[in-house]
Amino acid sequence: MKKFLYIFICFFVLTSMSTSESGIINKIKVSYAKNQIKKEFKFAWDNYKQYAWGHDELLPLTKTYKDWYGEPLAITIIDSLDSLYLMGFNDEFESAVNWVIKNVDFDKNIKVQAFEITIRLLGGLISAYQISGNEKLLLMAEDLAERMLPIFDSPTGMPYRYVNLRTGEVEDYINNPAEIGTLTLEFGMISKLTGNKIYYDKVKNAVVNLYNKRSKIDLVGTHINIITGEWTNKESHIDGAIDSYYEYLYKSWLLFGDKDFFNMFKTSFNAVEKYLSDPYHGMLWYKHVNADTGEPISRHIGALCWFYPGLLAFAGNIQKAEELAKSGYWMWNNWGIEPEQIDYSTKEVLNPAYILRPELIESTYYFWKLTGDNIYRDKAYNMFNDLKVFAKCDNGYTRVKNILTGEKDNLMDSFFLAETLKYLYLTFDDSKLDFDNIIFNTEAHPFMDIQ
Repeated sequence: MKKFLYIFICFFVLTSMSTSESGIINKIKVSYAKNQIKKEFKFAWDNYKQYAWGHDELLPLTKTYKDWYGEPLAITIIDSLDSLYLMGFNDEFESAVNWVIKNVDFDKNIKVQAFEITIRLLGGLISAYQISGNEKLLLMAEDLAERMLPIFDSPTGMPYRYVNLRTGEVEDYINNPAEIGTLTLEFGMISKLTGNKIYYDKVKNAVVNLYNKRSKIDLVGTHINIITGEWTNKESHIDGAIDSYYEYLYKSWLLFGDKDFFNMFKTSFNAVEKYLSDPYHGMLWYKHVNADTGEPISRHIGALCWFYPGLLAFAGNIQKAEELAKSGYWMWNNWGIEPEQIDYSTKEVLNPAYILRPELIESTYYFWKLTGDNIYRDKAYNMFNDLKVFAKCDNGYTRVKNILTGEKDNLMDSFFLAETLKYLYLTFDDSKLDFDNIIFNTEAHPFMDIQ
């Protein structure tokens, strides 16, 4: 009887309060949303543990796994360590850390993509070390960084895309600004944590040499030959293959206090705003242009571009960031979830996949932190519910092959746990972070500011 009386009283009090009096309601909503996100993370994690433990990624529809290079690197486990901690799964975190230390060895005769291994594994190990203080994780991170150093042995100092972790053999001399420029935080942190400057010097040299290859109007292209330093594709944009180059210029300045990165960011940012920013039919977008001339090439925009509102806001231009984000929310809501790419001039879907991307959710977290406006929590929770509709399956979450038909793919990317669900959760509870003194790498691994 007392239970039913309590429920009745709570219902009466909550329903009789006005919005302006709804502090308790907001707390209840926040707590409920946080717990729902945490529940879905645990559901996805448990299915990974059951069907793919120790392997790189879960294939949920077939209840099996994928290893990127034939031999497992435990990518999902390492990528998820700080998510486990931040969401309060302390026993799972400790157990996973101990398993990684005992079972993961990077002395493998495999060629790996330096960019992906850096942001997921090196970044994951660094953040887990800073959280736990376990020196063995730092030793693993340093070992991995050392094995990847041969990528910088090119005539320009810009990295090759692939490296053999055992032999140091490198491969693929056509690279892109994102993969060249999105190593700085991780390699720089290894230098900070170990006192060995070689890692920071190598990545900074690579970024400076890339920056020096920018066009006369300060734009970079999509692909560059790291042997000759010549651009092989001069299309400029903020989409994949360039995107996180801009992110790391700004964040490297914040994390390391190196003004060279700020100056490179400022010049690059001004060029992006001048030539790519595209107010079009009452909405703000960013187009593709020729890096030499600034002439438009297309009005295509993809899911990866939605990191940029968060970067804009983080860099101090919240008004324009929010204006751009409105276009991102429109893109998401118009189809129920975002397609991988559209032509915003025709509103035509060019790629109907949704591959569990976190970028718009990431920007929403930054908006919440920088404005305190509850509308961004509402947007985050709505996107979370859309994920459940489109991407949840019996044994985890999966990419969507076609959002127009609802056809599912068969892959739960490690970044779904490392980024997508983490940023959703942090929008409702980031109490284990000091937001003013951490920098997230592009895989959402928080690095503590140790300047």
